Amino acid sequence: MDTFGEILVSTLIVIGATFALIGSYGMLRLPEVMTRLHAATKASTLGIGGILLASMCHFLIFQGTLSIHELLISLFLFLTAPITALFVARAYLHIRPEVGAQLPKPENGDWSTYETPSGNVRPRT
Repeated sequence: MDTFGEILVSTLIVIGATFALIGSYGMLRLPEVMTRLHAATKASTLGIGGILLASMCHFLIFQGTLSIHELLISLFLFLTAPITALFVARAYLHIRPEVGAQLPKPENGDWSTYETPSGNVRPRT
């Protein structure tokens, strides 16, 4: 059982580290902010999730205790990463309105990103 546990934990660590490395490489090499968001939120989140899952399996297999901390960290990460990406994307569209002008018009109304806090729609330039 120890060999199977070691192989499982090692595999999860390698998978997690691979995703984290791909996410880090994407943050460095992708050309603009909107494409870099995918590297940060998708690959890096999966990488950290894999490493946390390996940690949970390690403590469960070798010490016989279920560690809830890793589960809570994973849950927090999976809940906050998309929200953070949404706010970064909205801030980017407000700073660079020419990028927002390239977006297709929605069927009804305007994108909510272009609304000011008072509810008025900001004119496109």
